[in-house]
Amino acid sequence: MLTIGDFAKHGRVSVRMLRHYDAIGLLRPARVDPSSGYRCYEAAQLTRLNRVVALKDLGFTLQQVRAVLDEEVDTAELRGMLRLRRAELAAAMAADAERLARVEARLRTIESEGTMSTPEVVVKRLPAVRVAELTGIAASYEPQDVGPVIGPLFEELCGRLAAAGIAGAGPSVARYEDTADGDGAVLIRVAVPVPATVDPAGEHGFAVVDLPAVEEAATVVHRGSMDESLGSVQALARFIEENGYRSAGYARELYLECPEDVADWVTELQEPLVRR
Repeated sequence: MLTIGDFAKHGRVSVRMLRHYDAIGLLRPARVDPSSGYRCYEAAQLTRLNRVVALKDLGFTLQQVRAVLDEEVDTAELRGMLRLRRAELAAAMAADAERLARVEARLRTIESEGTMSTPEVVVKRLPAVRVAELTGIAASYEPQDVGPVIGPLFEELCGRLAAAGIAGAGPSVARYEDTADGDGAVLIRVAVPVPATVDPAGEHGFAVVDLPAVEEAATVVHRGSMDESLGSVQALARFIEENGYRSAGYARELYLECPEDVADWVTELQEPLVRR
């Protein structure tokens, strides 16, 4: 038999916690001295304690823990439950980390207001171009919704181009449009320029379309991850307002340089304009 102190020490829990587990019927001592009230445990009870602590640390309530253990879930089933819960927690941590990164990016934009030079905005004509294109839907225009859609789309498009034996003829492009149902979802069009000889009517595994020329677009070169592009996007907004223009749609993203480190990316944002 182990005293409650020794059992707590070997189980890496507090004596107070063991007393609480006893009080709610989750882990009873093997023996209680009738005269002194001292609790004693058997070493075999460490198995149940380990399960209690693991389930509790994974976010199960003590009532849920007791239900699981009283149903005598076998080791394989318990392992599966723990792995599932671990995956859920890992996903939540990743989402929190991504949310924190967005907050930090927004804070950097706020802190830099009035202290950094304004990116140079240039108004220019965008020529017509023939592109290979795939489309997808993002729940919103926010980075956390766009990112998981746009990356796989580009990978899929590049794979299909390679399978078709068609080489890209310039930097890739992403375009955005509101969906027809008006629920905030965004249609994403990812495209790679292709030679003018590629037939739009052919069977390629992707659409071949001709992007029309844009007579006037406000453009700015953004350097770094697109998650850090807020300052460049808002520079376009200020330029448009101050120079008598109105936005005619979402900005295109022309990916000029895309090395492995996204901090070294160079992207031109191209927002179509009309005169107010």
